[in-house]
Amino acid sequence: MENTKPEAWNAPSTPRQENKKVVAGVLAILLGGLGVHKFILGYTQEGIIQLVIGIVSCGAISGLIGLVEGIIYLTKTDEEFYQTYQVGKKGWF
Repeated sequence: MENTKPEAWNAPSTPRQENKKVVAGVLAILLGGLGVHKFILGYTQEGIIQLVIGIVSCGAISGLIGLVEGIIYLTKTDEEFYQTYQVGKKGWF
């Protein structure tokens, strides 16, 4: 039987949380007025603020914020998104 070593190039060096970039980006574009993407990322306070702004402005201002944030989320690299929004906890833009 052949004795092989595991390949290091595809093994993660440290386990980390799941990257929520695509989910948060798509939800921000589609449901940005409700702040759903904020809740997905764990930003409860920011999500409530965006939900209230959406209700008060009939979704216009909050929807625009969601659209901009969704585009920003999806244009970042996976590592950039993870470090900025999941590790660094940057709540807005």
